[in-house]
Amino acid sequence: MKYLVWISVFFLALSCKTDKKNEATEKAPEVVETKEVNVYTHRHYPSDQELFAQFEKETGIKVNVVNAKADELMQKMTSEGEQSPADVLITVDAGRLVRAKNKGLLQGVTSAVLEKNIPAHLRDSDNAWFSLTKRARVIAYAKDRIKPEMLSTYEDLTSDKWNKKILIRSSSNIYNQSLLASIIAHDGGDKAKSWAEGMVANMARSPKGNDRDQVKAVVAGEGDIAVVNTYYIGKLLNSKNPEEVKAGEGVGIFFPNQETRGTHINVSGAGVAKYAPNKENAIKFIEFLSSKNAQEVFAKANYEYPVNPTVAPSELLASWGTFKEDVLPLAKLGENNKKAVLTFDEAGWQ
Repeated sequence: MKYLVWISVFFLALSCKTDKKNEATEKAPEVVETKEVNVYTHRHYPSDQELFAQFEKETGIKVNVVNAKADELMQKMTSEGEQSPADVLITVDAGRLVRAKNKGLLQGVTSAVLEKNIPAHLRDSDNAWFSLTKRARVIAYAKDRIKPEMLSTYEDLTSDKWNKKILIRSSSNIYNQSLLASIIAHDGGDKAKSWAEGMVANMARSPKGNDRDQVKAVVAGEGDIAVVNTYYIGKLLNSKNPEEVKAGEGVGIFFPNQETRGTHINVSGAGVAKYAPNKENAIKFIEFLSSKNAQEVFAKANYEYPVNPTVAPSELLASWGTFKEDVLPLAKLGENNKKAVLTFDEAGWQ
């Protein structure tokens, strides 16, 4: 009988060990980060490819790139869900970055490097996204017809002196939506609507084309002033097309609202994807893009203002002069985007 008891105890212990072993085998394997980072990006510039290659060389982390329009990338991430290979999302304008966060596509991260390199108003309060470059939304004026002292603020563009003289792109453009969103944040909905209505009344033609087309139209005499991003002036001046260079040289640049809140800016930025399989690599990648070296490449090669305050703008941008920028937290642009779109519709802005 004693031996039977011992045999029973032995087999019971063996059975427990086997069950525990099977239990451990059935558990899902832990996610192991690889030496790569998967980047979904809306940007399509040689400067970016140069920086990606430099990051690979310095860290040994391979950068895999998926290029597409912002909405396409966000839809792709949504449909992929938890299985998405995306580690980083890069897109243009704070409105889109806020939209990506609100869709649950990004996650907040902790990085002393990013908090040091990027001012608070240029990053999400939960660190779900970080600005990488800036562009000022300025007034481009015909040098042969307009004197800079005639210009002052965005609000002044609705005055009678600019009747049928303003060129600007459509209300569907995210840059215009963010500009109006900033006016809503600063002045309230009623004043924003009045501004949009005043702009429509002063348009030289129905909105069409991109920012470069507005500048070309100013030089061609279709209007006297245009609201554009500084980046596009840089593109014109450095174009291989002589006609585009001529258009860029034919306008002056004026920074609005220097005596009040400052000139509106929009940004390109990046965030770590919600289900990033290589989260640590993703953080290192964005930290690298915020570094002094990378910011200098953005500034010199792509006519954008650096977000890192230790980096000076390129010679071309510096030639336009320093300016006071609006330091409204960029998240406000995303928060007010829907209201801005509705306001444009009510004002009849095509």
